Amino acid sequence: MSTRTFRITIRGVFDGLSADQRAELLARAAEHDVLHTAFTPEGHLSYDLAARAAFTFRFLDSGEAEEDILAATERAEDAAKAWLSERGYGYKNLRCSAEDLSQAPLGKRQRRAAARNV
Repeated sequence: MSTRTFRITIRGVFDGLSADQRAELLARAAEHDVLHTAFTPEGHLSYDLAARAAFTFRFLDSGEAEEDILAATERAEDAAKAWLSERGYGYKNLRCSAEDLSQAPLGKRQRRAAARNV
């Protein structure tokens, strides 16, 4: 059995931030810039607080079976909640989505390469 790679996205909105919390997030905005996002095992947070209070965590996980995506999504959501709670950041409207890359459609170049190898 092969290993499957999962990309999990957790979206939400900061809620009830104090002036100090908002200033702290704005000061660290460069390391959480939306133009430098990545899916990582530890999770990558991105936001643009100057534009709106929304944030996105991106996680990379893996599993052996298709059903493992559910556990991976749960772990990612728990990690995002823990990160926010540890820092005292309020949040609301968390939404999770996950993608099994083994099930993702092939791009144009990948289809051409696959056709050549047949």
